[in-house]
This record gives sequence, structure tokens and C-alpha cells, in this order.
Amino acid sequence: MAANFWESTQRRHWLFTKDELAAMRQKLEDEDPNLVQMYPLPHLRHLNIYFNQQINRLGKRLGVRQQPMATAQLYTKRFYTRVEVRRTNPYLLMATAVYLACKMEECPQHIRLVAGEARSLWPNEIQSIDTGKVGECEFFLISEMSSHLIIHQPYRTLTTLQGDFGLTPDEVALAWSIINDHYMTDLPLLYPPHIIALTAMILALVLRPAGSNGGQGAAANSAGGLAAASAVLAQAQARAAITGGNSDSGRSGSATPSLTSQSSSESPATQLSGMHPGIQRAHDSGMASKKAPDDRLNKVTRFAGWLADSNIDIEAMVDCTQELIAFYECHEQYNDKHAREQINRFIKARQL
Repeated sequence: MAANFWESTQRRHWLFTKDELAAMRQKLEDEDPNLVQMYPLPHLRHLNIYFNQQINRLGKRLGVRQQPMATAQLYTKRFYTRVEVRRTNPYLLMATAVYLACKMEECPQHIRLVAGEARSLWPNEIQSIDTGKVGECEFFLISEMSSHLIIHQPYRTLTTLQGDFGLTPDEVALAWSIINDHYMTDLPLLYPPHIIALTAMILALVLRPAGSNGGQGAAANSAGGLAAASAVLAQAQARAAITGGNSDSGRSGSATPSLTSQSSSESPATQLSGMHPGIQRAHDSGMASKKAPDDRLNKVTRFAGWLADSNIDIEAMVDCTQELIAFYECHEQYNDKHAREQINRFIKARQL
């Protein structure tokens, strides 16, 4: 079961609709409206950014690779769909999530080391953290997640398909960075990991990796590329409707066409005929040389044709793209100091 997402607890218990997520969070706040009013929190997107950054900081101190940190971030998200943030010390929870994620991802860290690094990283927030508190919080975390600890990540889909689509190292690095960024949104609780990975791949194809500092910088400065990604998906969706493909949702099936199918083996001129003008705009504005744009455009059109012939949920990919666009726009207004002050205020006032 661990190797099969379609039968996993992640798919059966931890994927929600946006309305379901909003209702769960509202229910938690309604349990104690006075607490909510007394201690306002940062915007949800900003709160997610802050938690992500703090988990990454602790992970770097411990020398932890990316996948356990991603697992820890998802553990934190799951936990806060069951428990109101103001009732906990988020720093203790994040340290515990990293400790538990490292064990689950088979790169365990000693509990004393995790507690010591967390105390050194957040000296004013969790002065009295010790192994006992981390151990107690671990049981609390496992209980609230109903012992559903196995996480399927988008990285596996990316590494599996990168060769099939001929992604360059720069494109793979950008897609990887976009996957990292999606943990600062609600997308891990909304869509399967393969949808996230495919969205990251199409964004990497229409953005320009050269000279960017990861997914955030590239996406924030490439509005035309993001619009082109939506155009690619719209084209694939329209083609699927005409040909009768894409009849099944990405959540209910896993069959995908071969990359050597007829649509993928057509000549570039044939593939480009009737293509959405947004893709051509990406070609015109997103490349510096002539050879590079031709190669990139061929990959984009091939990817769109593959999507149209598959039963991947293209609507979900469109929504993921829009959510990432909104996130990058929101990230520009993020203020780390303001987020930290609002969180620390209720921790100190409630002596958590």
C-alpha cells in the first residue's frame, strides 16, 4: 500500500475540496471565537510561508534532505486542519514534525539533537524544549493524523518523467523548485502529487530558468510564461474534448499514453497548427536565442498533446496553476517580521 498512491491513506483521507478545507478551519475557529479575536494571525498564505521557512531552517541545521522536510511540512498542514493554531506552540510542533518525518523517511535524527537545534534556532520561542516535550508532541501529532504517516510526494513523478519529456537540467531544477514552493500553499491537501508534478513541469517549460533564483523569482517575474501555461492547458483540454480523450479524472485513473504515440510523433509544424496563441506568445517572449525557443516550444506542444491523450485531470492542473500564480503574487507582500510577531504574541501570552 505504501507504494500505491491510489490505495493510500493520503488519497482516501487527506485530499479535500477547497470548501471542505475552509469549513474545517472555520469550525476550529468557531470553537473559541474570543481566542481568535484576541490573537489575530497573519494571512493564511503568509502563515504557510512562515512555517515553511522555519521548517527549512531547522532542516538545514540538521543536514536533512528535501523530501523529509517536505513530509514535515505536510504533517504540519494536516495537524492544523484538526487543531487550532492558537492552542499550540507552532515551533514545538514544527520541530516534532521534522523529527517524525526523518524517522518515516529513513533518515532518523536523534531526539536530543532535534531538541537542541530547535532550542538554538528559536531561543525566545521554546526556551524550555526538551526531549520529553518533543516525545509528547510526537504522540499528539501521530494521534491527530490518525497514524496516517506515509506521504507520496511529487518529486517521484518529476524524476520519472523528466527523461521522457527531455527536460534540461535547468528545467528540472526549476520544476523541483516549484514543487518546493507548492508546500507553502494548500495544494498538497487538494490534489494528488502527480498533478502537482505535471503542473510544475509545464511551468518549468514556459518559464525561463536562466538567471532566476528558484521557482519564486522565476514565476514572479514571468507573468507571460504563467499565462502561457494556462494557455497550454486550455489547448490540451479543448483537444481532449474534441478527440474524446481525458474522459476520466486524474483522481480515478492512472493510465497515460505513450510519449511515442501519434500525437507526440507528429512533426513540429503539424503539432503547431491550430495551437493556442498563448503558446506562441510564450515562444516569442520567453526565449533569448532562436534554437532554444524552437526546442522549448516543441517540448511544450508535445506535452500538451500528451495531456490531451491522457486521462490526467487537466482542470485540476489549471487550478494548480492559478493557485501558484496567486501564491507568488501574495509572496511579494509577505513580511517575515510581522508574521513572527503575531505568532510569538499568542505563544508568550498563553505561555505555550
